[in-house]
Amino acid sequence: MRFNTLSEWLHWQEALHPSAIELGLERVRTVAERLQLLQPKARVVTVAGTNGKGSCVATLEALCLASGVTVGAFTSPHFLRYNERIRINGREVSDQQLCDAFARIDEARGETSLTYFEFGALAALELMQREAVEVMLLEVGLGGRLDAVNIIDADVAVVTSIALDHMDWLGSDLSTIGYEKAGVFRPLKWAICADEQAPASVGDYAHDIGAYWVPMGLSLNARVSADECHWHWQGMSADGRLLQERELPLPGLPLGSVAAAMQAFVLLGYALPEPVAPVLQQLALTGRGQRVQWEQRQLLLDVAHNPAAAELLAKRLRQESAAAIHCVVAMMADKDRTGVLQPLLGQVQSWFVSEIPEMPRSASRQQLQADLLELQERTQVTAFPTVAQALEEAVRVAAPDDLILVMGSFFTVAATLEHCGKSG
Repeated sequence: MRFNTLSEWLHWQEALHPSAIELGLERVRTVAERLQLLQPKARVVTVAGTNGKGSCVATLEALCLASGVTVGAFTSPHFLRYNERIRINGREVSDQQLCDAFARIDEARGETSLTYFEFGALAALELMQREAVEVMLLEVGLGGRLDAVNIIDADVAVVTSIALDHMDWLGSDLSTIGYEKAGVFRPLKWAICADEQAPASVGDYAHDIGAYWVPMGLSLNARVSADECHWHWQGMSADGRLLQERELPLPGLPLGSVAAAMQAFVLLGYALPEPVAPVLQQLALTGRGQRVQWEQRQLLLDVAHNPAAAELLAKRLRQESAAAIHCVVAMMADKDRTGVLQPLLGQVQSWFVSEIPEMPRSASRQQLQADLLELQERTQVTAFPTVAQALEEAVRVAAPDDLILVMGSFFTVAATLEHCGKSG
């Protein structure tokens, strides 16, 4: 074995490939073929989308576990531990399992260079196959068509949402981005889209390749009740029968992603747990509307880092009863920063901006401060070198009945969890 510890393996992987991201399937498919990973016996769900992928995977995982179905899940990125990326039956894999998988991949790859993400995707497939899970849940890292997980033909593929993000890689318009994400669909397999406003390119791709198209608003529906306390799900069985679940509790995760997960679970050939409401009521995911109590203050952690996610977050904040909302924010410089901050201006009373020193892509605190002052001249904004310092000041300023929002990126939430000593 090349290395004995997980940290050594990960450090080496970070420097192995010339670029951190290289979209394309040839290299990773070659190694997967040598490892005999390309035709898993498990049923496979691949999940793509701008926002809501992790929520869809988490819902599917919960439905599997509640039904006694063995399941493996691959997601990214992680917050505090790399092990978070690969779960078998709801449990993170161990350091030793990862090291052993990396060693087998390293031996099989020969002279083929792999990225950090590709190593992780192959490790997930290898460990899930070794554990003989019945269902594999694969979350796309970037895009869909050329993402490493797309070497596997999914029995059911889900696109959760389409919005502008990662435009340097995926294209500058929704139609092109939608086409890239729809690349996870397969002929004669189920293709679910949870975004009722998705560009026509998503459905066109599904029809062009002969996938079984299941779009939100037609075969699949999720409607909030008039009292806004419940929601109703409508889907279809594999043989075309109408299915319904009524008076469900509103989940803490995006409704479209939850509804699509329920549909995917049924199309895998399983019946929804009876009753399904308790499963949905317990859904939770690190950094997605996550509540944390720290230093006698309420924190709301959310990884929202594009305008579409920020709009959803602003809608959530409008339902809060807090006396005041303070926001700790750090973002990547290459994101649409003003597009993310704009929807939150009406809800946030004071801002605590920071940067993430260990991230070269991080926006500087001066940039974020300037962004906010440009959007709203009299905004109350204070800048700090680190997320931890910004959080400490927000906690000092906030009253007990205030809410402290932490948002802007996975790295912002991770830094907060680390500082608070939470495992997520």
